[in-house]
Amino acid sequence: MVKLIKAGLLLTLLAGLWGCTEEQQNRLSRVGVSWLEGDYQVTYAVDGHVKSWQVIGGKVTSEAAKGYYYFWATNGGKKYYVQTPIDRTYIEELP
Repeated sequence: MVKLIKAGLLLTLLAGLWGCTEEQQNRLSRVGVSWLEGDYQVTYAVDGHVKSWQVIGGKVTSEAAKGYYYFWATNGGKKYYVQTPIDRTYIEELP
């Protein structure tokens, strides 16, 4: 019975995701990345301006209500606190 309930919940979730627009799926994936610890490449790109940071052994946190991500980036052995707008910010997990 428990397996049947879990399978039903999974199917409902998948059906809901198929009905989402690409932007809605991107927002959901951003929420999933928000609290995961690991190594990330964070890139902000707007109007030909591209800036990238590496987050090593840290996390990228979102403040969706205010519209930004914040994180500690590593550059040249130093850590820097960075805030970027959620729009046009791309997060990639590093291998």
